[in-house]
Amino acid sequence: MESYDVAIIGAGHNGLVCAAYLLKAGYTVLLLEARSVPGGAATTEEALPEAAPGFKFNLCAIDHEFIHLGPVVEELELHHYGLEYLFCDPVVFCPHPDGKYFLAHRSVEQTCAEIARYSDRDAKKYAEFTDYWQRVTQAIAPMFNAPPKSIIDIAGNYGWTNLKDLLSVIGGVDKTLDWVRDMLTSPKEILEEWFDSEFLKAPLARLASELGAPPSQKTIAIGAMMMSLRHNPGMARPRGGTGALTQALLNLVKSKGGVVLCDQPVKQVLVDDGRAVGVRVANGKEYRVNKGVISNIDAKRLFLQLVDSADIDSADPKLRDRVERRTANNNETILKIDCALSEVPRFEAYDHKDEYLVGSVLIADSVAHVEQAHSLAEIGQIPDSNPSMYLDVPTVLDPSMAPEGKHTLWIEFFAPYQIAGAEGTGLNGTGWTDELKNKVADRVIDKLADYAPNVKKAIIARRVESPAELGARLGAYKGNYYHLDMTLDQMMFFRPLPELANYKTPIEGLFLTGAGTHPGGSISGMPGRNCARVFLKHQQPFNERLKEASNFLKSRIEWVFKES
Repeated sequence: MESYDVAIIGAGHNGLVCAAYLLKAGYTVLLLEARSVPGGAATTEEALPEAAPGFKFNLCAIDHEFIHLGPVVEELELHHYGLEYLFCDPVVFCPHPDGKYFLAHRSVEQTCAEIARYSDRDAKKYAEFTDYWQRVTQAIAPMFNAPPKSIIDIAGNYGWTNLKDLLSVIGGVDKTLDWVRDMLTSPKEILEEWFDSEFLKAPLARLASELGAPPSQKTIAIGAMMMSLRHNPGMARPRGGTGALTQALLNLVKSKGGVVLCDQPVKQVLVDDGRAVGVRVANGKEYRVNKGVISNIDAKRLFLQLVDSADIDSADPKLRDRVERRTANNNETILKIDCALSEVPRFEAYDHKDEYLVGSVLIADSVAHVEQAHSLAEIGQIPDSNPSMYLDVPTVLDPSMAPEGKHTLWIEFFAPYQIAGAEGTGLNGTGWTDELKNKVADRVIDKLADYAPNVKKAIIARRVESPAELGARLGAYKGNYYHLDMTLDQMMFFRPLPELANYKTPIEGLFLTGAGTHPGGSISGMPGRNCARVFLKHQQPFNERLKEASNFLKSRIEWVFKES
């Protein structure tokens, strides 16, 4: 029977980040991945090897912003392991039905100049809006990079710039109350407060809704900062695709002696006398651990499928019921379309330049258009009568992902996981069939062709993945690649539940990481890094707290000298 210090369930990017930190600390680590390739939602694959050989597709995550708000890339020195980020500029292009278009550059000033072609007022307000959200980001980023219940860790992350921005946002009672109100409201209300022009509000609403809810949803106003992140720290993609991040992490993990086994779905967490002592995989083989088990999958699958109910009830009699009923998923996920193209989509009616396609292209005709795209999906209807979508042509920035002169197209279309009225039919009872997913994809392409008429003829081959297929491939509950909704009531010390929010569980030696833990989904590596810190502190509490206190004192001294 093989034994390691730690076994990690799932080799997604957070599991790999967590493993890297533990390996650097001297622990032996085994990662067990259910799929035949590691990476979870962070893979790049030749998904159409026969119809389109040589075309590489990002099968889920593509645009990286949040990872640049933390120290993972630098601390792990991932550039030494093959990672190179390419920053996008422009960062967003969104054509509007009335002939206007929103073109955002990495530079705020250039973006304001583009907006000023249509509205001087909105251009001025955009600069103020971006400044506000960038200060909010700097004010809260230190909280992202620490366990949510660790006050010393969080405080130690604050330098003078962060504190200055924090005070500028919440300095004084009225400012604090105004900021709290902002956090409790919706992106739609925020955008209506700031701007007049629909051509500007629509793409900002579409980006805000990347949190997986309609722009009218209360408590996701933080989504309004999504556009500001594309200015600073910027939006980037790894050269070679998102999978290049996974490969760099794999290179690091293996160089430190870590073991990654694919096609090894974990079927049970082994618990002995209230402590996690190992895992059992599908073929019956067991792997024992000396220190602990870390789960990179969602809490629902972990506690309702992989841990014996008696072991959970012995640790916390209320936990199973709370995990099942208290954590929320709203039924919205994505239908994913990947195409091999003979040429880029050309937006000829909008002063087309290929450089417009370096960043993301949004088809968002109005805030109401975006609202419908999300609201219908929540109630089980497919919003395909007038599709809204988010698309990238990654080969404009990185030609290495396709044969010379050819391109790839990445389309994200929000859709329901469970189709209303189709319960018990289709894949996994969701109502999704091959025929239906392709009909929906046809409508999405038709809508795109309204703006880029050449796109249909340019398609060499395509791959369509329904929400049910995406959920099955990623092992994501109800197809939610964020593991659970990203509303304020399920963030920070509420994610996934207050008693699980600090990466530890009531079962000794069983820890959580991944998108379902603080600070949530997206490519950031923060949950993996934070979980590793909690794990290490748990193993050597005195040494780790001494190190924390030393780092905190050092940061305060540096701040004092900087100010003097």
